[in-house]
Amino acid sequence: MTASDLSVDGVTLTAGARHLVRDVSLTARPGETIGLVGPNGSGKSSLLRTVYRVLRPDAGEVKVDGADAWSLPVRQLARTVAAVVQESAADFDLAVREVVAMGRTPHKRLLEGDTPEDAELIDSALLAVDAVHLADRTFDRLSGGERQRVLIARALAQQPTLLVLDEPTNHLDIRHQLSVLGTLRRLPATVLLALHDLNLAARYCDRLYVLYEGEVTASGPPAEILTPALLAEVYGVETEVAVHPRTGAPQVTFLPQEPRA
Repeated sequence: MTASDLSVDGVTLTAGARHLVRDVSLTARPGETIGLVGPNGSGKSSLLRTVYRVLRPDAGEVKVDGADAWSLPVRQLARTVAAVVQESAADFDLAVREVVAMGRTPHKRLLEGDTPEDAELIDSALLAVDAVHLADRTFDRLSGGERQRVLIARALAQQPTLLVLDEPTNHLDIRHQLSVLGTLRRLPATVLLALHDLNLAARYCDRLYVLYEGEVTASGPPAEILTPALLAEVYGVETEVAVHPRTGAPQVTFLPQEPRA
């Protein structure tokens, strides 16, 4: 697994008369972990969909390793980009190992069976998300958090050079949130992910892009952009931001809001 270069340049995406994303640009250098943060409806998921080629931008470009992502052959794209989305189908009547094995499909010829290398990669992906013990369970009988870990394992087995994840910590308990984000952070691949938890974003991302009403409000290292003033502007809440004594990352504390009279 290597790492891709991602460039999003002036992307605009509309739904009727409404702008989902307006003139958004971002970059992810090979091996970087880039976080998208912002309130609900700010355009994070919509922007990610333009990257993993579900929603075609009305304007602007998405380039992976210098090539237009929307011009790449489907098979080449599948070997390059893997996505873990929020609304993934959750009713596979398959064993967990079979679901994870789907990640190997772009690398195989039609009707080609699994090789020893495939089996090793599947085992490694299951181990990375603490799901080895789930391998023989049926996917549709898993809890929400277990399913999420299996879908992340499937993406890891795909061995992408660009991994795109929309709220990958959804449904995960605290231990698995930290474990999964730590695994993603250590990948040689480039990672682009949307997160709601600002403290996790600050801890595990190299740079953040703050989206608000479909536009980039700020971007840069977490320590530079996670300020009380910016968080008040974007989220409408009062915060205190300190430096975590052990990690050195910004630590955001949300202050109780005064009840309205």
